[in-house]
Amino acid sequence: MSNDPPMTYERVAAVLLEIGMISADKARAVLDDLAGYARNPLDQYGVASALESFDLAVSVHADDVDALEEAYEHLLVRAAELTGGAVTATDVRLHRGEGDVTEGPRHDVLEFTRNGEVVTVPAEHFSDDYLDHLAAAEAVDHLSPDDPRRFHDVGFDRDPGHVYETVIALATPEQAQALHERFGLVLR
Repeated sequence: MSNDPPMTYERVAAVLLEIGMISADKARAVLDDLAGYARNPLDQYGVASALESFDLAVSVHADDVDALEEAYEHLLVRAAELTGGAVTATDVRLHRGEGDVTEGPRHDVLEFTRNGEVVTVPAEHFSDDYLDHLAAAEAVDHLSPDDPRRFHDVGFDRDPGHVYETVIALATPEQAQALHERFGLVLR
């Protein structure tokens, strides 16, 4: 990758267009919206986050949220939208377990309806202000459509001590491989 041009939104758009993940209109629209930043260098986390700008990924919020259930609902509805109507996510509920998070983890259950069928995912909360990233990723995975695309956790280089959002991208196996080859991202 050392001979590759710097990673920028422009380069990300070009690669996504080349591997069939976006249309030319989508590339142009995003680059127009981000015109002031389109040529700024991106690290791997920036590239992973850029996938969300191109409507190819969602991210699990790493900062505090106002309300857990609403944050999960927003995440799942947005992830379902990425499937282009192949999957719906409705009736998102967080059933709180017993106990108080100040005394240790509370074992909750995240429940939602995927295309008319109820899905439940265990969630462990140490606070009423932060999402369970593992539970959120598992819930989004349940929204993978019944076609070659599926949701992948996006792995990228991390700096010690830095807090990152969890990025989850929708891609085919071939697109996941291309993102690895072109940007070093590991989609699992």
